[in-house]
Amino acid sequence: MAQTNCTQVTEFILVDLTDRQELKMPLFVTFLSIYLFTVVVNLGLILVIRTDARLNTPTYFFLSNLAFVDFCYASVITPKMLGNFLYKQNVISFNACATQLGCFLVFMTAECLLLASMAYDRYVAICNPLLYMVVMSPGICIQLVAVPYSYSSLVALFHTVLIFRLSYCHSNVINHFCCDDMSLLRLTCSDTHSKQLWIFACAGIMFIASLLVVIVSYVYIISAILRMRSAEGRRKTFSTCGSHMLAVTIFYGTLIFMYLQLSSHHSLDTDKTASVSYTVIIPMLNPLIYSLRNKEVKDALKKVIISRNQASVFLKLRK
Repeated sequence: MAQTNCTQVTEFILVDLTDRQELKMPLFVTFLSIYLFTVVVNLGLILVIRTDARLNTPTYFFLSNLAFVDFCYASVITPKMLGNFLYKQNVISFNACATQLGCFLVFMTAECLLLASMAYDRYVAICNPLLYMVVMSPGICIQLVAVPYSYSSLVALFHTVLIFRLSYCHSNVINHFCCDDMSLLRLTCSDTHSKQLWIFACAGIMFIASLLVVIVSYVYIISAILRMRSAEGRRKTFSTCGSHMLAVTIFYGTLIFMYLQLSSHHSLDTDKTASVSYTVIIPMLNPLIYSLRNKEVKDALKKVIISRNQASVFLKLRK
């Protein structure tokens, strides 16, 4: 009833991470460096995995998809955030805001589910090594990647439509550096109680289900490692899943922290600061975690660098 005389907004204004002008340029340079590094290492990791036949295994198939998701994840948020540091009024259109939120949800949900698929891959590799290539057949691997992409796309579409069908007739200033769903809900003049219940139910089911897969997988993995008699065997086996455990701990730990923040009274500045960790930092850390701790990836990277150097030398000699 009260919405009949209100004017629907056609654009939103995003708020910077800081209001202090002297910090904006240093932050711009810092986040630009992080983003460029994120693009290079994630695309580089995909290139190395695709070009080295030794990495043609289920584990690296999942890792290349995780690198792709991290690249997209960062590219949805960071470029607009960088622009916010340069312009006085950071305007984003209604449709562009919906697109950013939808794409962000697709890749965040896909990453959550991909980490669960990778946990299952590690479980099969360690607990059933003789049947590993049978269980993790190409068809199963494709399904374990296709399901996260499909489910995340459907959830993101539902979530985004739910958010942007609301009426926004109060302030159009989003107190965030990106189109964040909870920040958008604070601006609406519609009743959001049922919408918030749907959003938290969908997010909660997905998060708990994927986390359970990870926890159960690692319970079996750790049990299998502890049953090994050789200390060297335990060390080598643990090293094969150490990178994934670290990535899972950082990602799920950040999401749990965000959930606890939403469940308690906290400032929006704290929310924005925490959001930086999973929108900017995690996409940069994941390829480092998997490459620096992985001898096969480092050897493949050296092979790519050497082959490219040899090719450039050959071209110079021909000239």
